[in-house]
Amino acid sequence: MSGFAGIVIALLGAAIAVALPGIGSAIGVGLVGESASGLVTEQPERFGQTLLLQALPGTQGIYGLLSGFLIMIRIGVFSGQLADLTVTQGLEIFMAAIPIAIVGWLSAIAQGKTVAAGVGLIAKRPEDLGKVITYGAMVETYAVLAFLSTLLLVRGVAV
Repeated sequence: MSGFAGIVIALLGAAIAVALPGIGSAIGVGLVGESASGLVTEQPERFGQTLLLQALPGTQGIYGLLSGFLIMIRIGVFSGQLADLTVTQGLEIFMAAIPIAIVGWLSAIAQGKTVAAGVGLIAKRPEDLGKVITYGAMVETYAVLAFLSTLLLVRGVAV
């Protein structure tokens, strides 16, 4: 019974690692899309710039998906040989998923807000696209650190 509970807890970790950053990315990408749509209505030639900006908050969803896959690989979901995890091991894997789950979720929304505001900047000064990307990348830094933390923590769990 403990092996079953451990697997369920670990799978819950994989699920939140994928779901929360995915939700955050959807919100962030949506925020930039709303802002960009207004600009492209007036200046259709800005579509390429705004599409690039819209993609930025989507990376947290990718980090979450990769983290979830790493967890599933670690516990044997894809090999068909599920690990016999104790509850403690399941909790360790669940806790390893927390950095990317929470930071990915919140940073994607923050990055979406930052980049959406930057759409206003390129509306008036298109040559400042690099500045907007830099502002967005500053937020991205924390998502990357959380992703790295999750990767290291998952690898550190003895399975």
